[in-house]
Amino acid sequence: MTTQTHPVDHELVQAAAHVARTRCRGDNHTMAAAARARDGRIITAVNAYHFTGGPCAELVLIGAAAAQGAYELKTIVAVGARDRGVVPPCGRCRQVLLDYFPDLEVIVGEEARTRTVRITDLLPESYVWADHQLDAE
Repeated sequence: MTTQTHPVDHELVQAAAHVARTRCRGDNHTMAAAARARDGRIITAVNAYHFTGGPCAELVLIGAAAAQGAYELKTIVAVGARDRGVVPPCGRCRQVLLDYFPDLEVIVGEEARTRTVRITDLLPESYVWADHQLDAE
């Protein structure tokens, strides 16, 4: 498999880093995410850590985007608090992001080597929930 990279949206990375730096406090909020909607808006969110498996920043962002009327996301990135930099989505987030936004681009990689890849490159040969539903008939 060859992963094709796309230009990195540095404004998006900066937005997530700013939220991580200014809004992530203590152990409850340790990750920030930013996404660019198809209309150009930037939506941000933080995770809600809980020992029962609270939602990651990417999942909180999906809800925040919907609450703002942004149902189509183009690119997403997550950044860790305490200057941890760009953090790739976990497996659960990869699956949810694929199901909601099959054409989504995701910014991954370390500081000097960030790159943008399609969500399908992060989850090859993935399970697509909609493909496995019984017909309503």
